[in-house]
Amino acid sequence: MSSFSAAWLSLREPADAAARSTELPDWLAPGARRVVDLGCGTGANIRFLAPRLPRATEWLAVDNDPQLLGALAPPAGAKVSTLRLDLARALDDVPLAGGRLVTASALLDLVSAPWLARLAARCVDAATDMLFALTYDGRIEWSPAEEGDERVRELVNRHQLGDKGFGAALGPGAGAAAVETLRALGYDVRTAPSDWKLGPDSAALQTALIDGWALAAAEIAPTEGDALRRWAQLRRTHVAAGRSTLRVGHLDLAGRPGRA
Repeated sequence: MSSFSAAWLSLREPADAAARSTELPDWLAPGARRVVDLGCGTGANIRFLAPRLPRATEWLAVDNDPQLLGALAPPAGAKVSTLRLDLARALDDVPLAGGRLVTASALLDLVSAPWLARLAARCVDAATDMLFALTYDGRIEWSPAEEGDERVRELVNRHQLGDKGFGAALGPGAGAAAVETLRALGYDVRTAPSDWKLGPDSAALQTALIDGWALAAAEIAPTEGDALRRWAQLRRTHVAAGRSTLRVGHLDLAGRPGRA
């Protein structure tokens, strides 16, 4: 599994926190004691959830990047242990026994359908709740609109289907796939939109997305490099002028094992 830089995770954390559903953690809160956070990064998911899961007494933070684990900053009072593990290759080594909640943020769109099915099966065996936040759903909406916006979105969504270390990624279809998978296993599933809504105060994040998406699009359509560079420059001009807004579609999903 490829890693993300601490700088990128820090840049996106305020947008993530503003976008995430607070109702879904509340729905799960009565049962959460031991929580396993997959792909924890520097702990943003724990920082968001700890105040909303007052009965959570123990957290296991799992990631394959030692630098991110070393930079993990849990909130005051949270008892957190860490586990360095490559989730793409060693999912079965994550200790779920005794856990009450398995959670991850911005992960499901990176994984493959077989990996998701294996995770769901393990959660069924352990009878754990699940909470997956900020799963990208394919929507990118800019204002002011420009001619190249839709082409870039199309290419980015094709890029999202590539192998991110777990096999062919679910990409924008991950949310729907997760809902179908969990319901087929008897889970009670709830979802909530968690779109990023970025304005002039998020100029650095918008610029990082422009540059990253232009590169991803060029990997899919290398012959369109000149047009993509022009698109990126125009979008950066809007950001620099303080007139750019951006919505990026995400979905939060929570599931509880079926209860008689």
